[in-house]
Amino acid sequence: MDIFEKTKGFTRAKDALRDGYYPYFRPLDHTEGTTVIVNGKHMVMAGSNNYVGLTTHPHVRKAAIEAIEKYGTGCTGSRFLNGTLQIHIDLERRLAAYIGKEAALCFSTGYQTNLGTISALVGRKDVAIVDKDDHASIVDGCRFAMGTMKRFRHNDMDHLKYTLESVKDADGILVIVDGVYSMEGDIAPLPEIITLCKRYGARLMVDDAHSLGVLGGGHGTAAHFGVVDEVDLIMGTFSKSFASIGGVIAGDEQVIHYIQHHARPMIFSASMAPPNVATVLACLDVLESEPHWIERLWENAKYMHDGFRRLGLNTGASQTPIIPVIIGDDFRTIGVWMGLWEEGVYTNPVVEPAVAPGGQRLRTSYMATHTREQLDWVLRGFEVVGKRTGLIA
Repeated sequence: MDIFEKTKGFTRAKDALRDGYYPYFRPLDHTEGTTVIVNGKHMVMAGSNNYVGLTTHPHVRKAAIEAIEKYGTGCTGSRFLNGTLQIHIDLERRLAAYIGKEAALCFSTGYQTNLGTISALVGRKDVAIVDKDDHASIVDGCRFAMGTMKRFRHNDMDHLKYTLESVKDADGILVIVDGVYSMEGDIAPLPEIITLCKRYGARLMVDDAHSLGVLGGGHGTAAHFGVVDEVDLIMGTFSKSFASIGGVIAGDEQVIHYIQHHARPMIFSASMAPPNVATVLACLDVLESEPHWIERLWENAKYMHDGFRRLGLNTGASQTPIIPVIIGDDFRTIGVWMGLWEEGVYTNPVVEPAVAPGGQRLRTSYMATHTREQLDWVLRGFEVVGKRTGLIA
């Protein structure tokens, strides 16, 4: 059979496009962080991962421009060969200190960071144990590795213990969890996970993509719990609070040195472009010198949690600025999303198979730079559309 034959049967997205309810790949004509323009329509952005709002910070913009003027637009090579600039080394040193580890290594994307780190460490006789709700890049990193992957129920410590017990004779065990889960907005119970890892001789890696710049004064989930020294590897991305693109893995110097020489996605990819590197360095400057932005982020998160609670909406187990509104049906979720779009509120609809049946939702998230007026606009939109669709009684 022609390998392309399967493509002819995929009509779901085109059907939705034809009928006007396809919610994805919609281009933004303009963005100022908290507001966007789409096809001339001004909207409040309630679906960005730009948690601290630094994509438009003057210091950050200036640093990116100056990096282009000094280094040009790209490195045109891998870190292994001609693609390492001094600012790459400077960034890795700054990030190691910020996260609280001996060393750090940067990758060109967060996805590559997980893919490269996990596949470098998990060998044929090793086992990776992952939370069921871990990001797809973690699952793919385990598939790319030569070892075995086991999954435990989300934040279920009894099931994690059972899984660890079942693989205790493996050569090596790496437990991998998200610090903050991107769809639920809840936090991994690191102290309990650390206790179990120590009992079974497992190492622990935490994906802090949605935690750096958010939890622990911006330093991440381990800092939030005061357990930085007890987490073996901390991963982060730059496409959220760091207003750029790329990723980092931080840990003991010898472990990072090993990953540097064995992570194929890093070795065989071009390095981060100079303006991306300079942007992250500038974001670190802001996070260290202007802590009020993180405080403002949490004020806004609390305001929205309280507002959704007053409206009687189901926000699941969220504890962070990621606040899902759980609806539980594909078509109803798309209907509420379309209603909010008309009201000028930008949210992200998440339907099967991205979530399990009954977990369909609008993923909303909030920024330090949202004004109270913008947050009230979002809440009014949910109230109007919620009552119209029966989501709110």
